[in-house]
Amino acid sequence: MDVSRAPARARARTPRLLLPLTASVCAAALVGGCSSGGAATAPERSTQAAAPLSANELQDDYQAVIRNVLPSVVQIDASASLGSGVVYDDKGHVVTNAHVVGQEKTFKVAAATGGQAVTARLVSSYPEQDLAVIKLESLPQGLKPAKFGDSSAVDMGQIVLAMGSPLGLSGSVTQGIVSATGRTVSEGQNGGGTGATIANMVQTSAAINPGNSGGALVNLDSQVIGIPTLAATDPELGGGSAPGIGFAIPASMVRTIADQIIKDGKVTDSGRAALNITGRTVLDDNYNPAGVAVVEAPADGAAGKAGLKPGDVITRLGDTDITTITSLAEALASMKPGDKVTTTYVRGTKTQKTEITLGEM
Repeated sequence: MDVSRAPARARARTPRLLLPLTASVCAAALVGGCSSGGAATAPERSTQAAAPLSANELQDDYQAVIRNVLPSVVQIDASASLGSGVVYDDKGHVVTNAHVVGQEKTFKVAAATGGQAVTARLVSSYPEQDLAVIKLESLPQGLKPAKFGDSSAVDMGQIVLAMGSPLGLSGSVTQGIVSATGRTVSEGQNGGGTGATIANMVQTSAAINPGNSGGALVNLDSQVIGIPTLAATDPELGGGSAPGIGFAIPASMVRTIADQIIKDGKVTDSGRAALNITGRTVLDDNYNPAGVAVVEAPADGAAGKAGLKPGDVITRLGDTDITTITSLAEALASMKPGDKVTTTYVRGTKTQKTEITLGEM
């Protein structure tokens, strides 16, 4: 999968592109206009009476979650784009996406519930996982830290709400379900993404649009289970978004990265596997992607220690065929530092194999 900037129409197949969900600061222009004939039996009356009660209870649950969580959601104005963020602690730290902050260091942040915007400054950004932490210079009244849930408890079919600022509409809420878990997706750089390949993402049907990036995906226990980050697109259908196919970084990864940034000012232990090479996609005689050529392989890196050299072309990692840089990143995303993996590569005209003990990104 790649990433682009705007959502696309879905076909009944895997989407081709993903887009970072930031929005242009000038983007929001809205147009409006945008049985039998006998008496019911007692059981039928009971069923009919129960339905509205159940709907009212679910509505009450939704409204309770919104009251609990919306004070933890903010809109982030990064001058060139708009995104969202989630209040992480009572010291003014806010977690968001790296592609929301971009290269900027200062931001205007407003509570989703309204009020005066305040200044925030970048603590650190980690583009490899598309996460960043900023810190508010002062805490607007009414803001409170969010409660983060257990990613391992997230399952298909759970009802979720997405909260953020789609198209700059601060404090917007949509609802859906968890469509799948454990997705590995890659975002491109052309549409404003970081180029990250992210594992274990939560797929949701809740509507998420440009401006939702960095916001909150929330369960009915008022816990943040993910940070909405990407929406699926299909280039064959014009590159627009695929309604109902969005992806959120799981809460466990958000906590892992945010805690390190807040404590150390940077990520010191990514937990992500790497070959420790610089590579590029190569093409075969028919101009089809055919592997990843090693451009640099430091002697103290994982690949270098296993004997790979510049000029070698990696074609297989474990049981996965490698044709592009993206396919290599996606294969590595499911592995851990220290894992041993058999790697197939071509040197000159000979195909060879070696076992590599994976390093850390």
